Amino acid sequence: MDEITKIKDLTPSSRRVNVVGKVVVLGEPKEIKTRFGEDKSVTEVTVADDTGKITLTLWDDQTKDIRDGEVLKIDNGYISLLRGHMRLNVGKYGSMAESEEDIEPNEELDMSEKEYEYQYNNYNRYNNNNNNNRNSGNRRYGNNRRSNYNRNDDNEE
Repeated sequence: MDEITKIKDLTPSSRRVNVVGKVVVLGEPKEIKTRFGEDKSVTEVTVADDTGKITLTLWDDQTKDIRDGEVLKIDNGYISLLRGHMRLNVGKYGSMAESEEDIEPNEELDMSEKEYEYQYNNYNRYNNNNNNNRNSGNRRYGNNRRSNYNRNDDNEE
């Protein structure tokens, strides 16, 4: 069996994780319009293991056989941030199945409760600084090329 990640050990950058958790709250499906204009059904399910709980986001048919109190094993799941809060996802490369494990859920630690800053801000800031430093010596290229061209025309008149 693949290594199981405990819910308390999940981070906003967790990818390819295997999680076993008991369904402690089975939310109602909601109809939403995606950013691509598609109508989809989304259900938020709270799952918990012996270390904590997290919100699991399920889309369309992923919720059809889920029952309250059922133990689920999520293989190859990942964490996303929704308005700064962690959500566990199965995704198209992951899978979810019923597990025979006996879990005593710990609902004290809610991993979806903590708010995180958008993780890519630091990445973009780092890359933008590198791009600015890299291009700072090449001022004649890009948008500045046109102004150099105009300046040369002015000199000829």
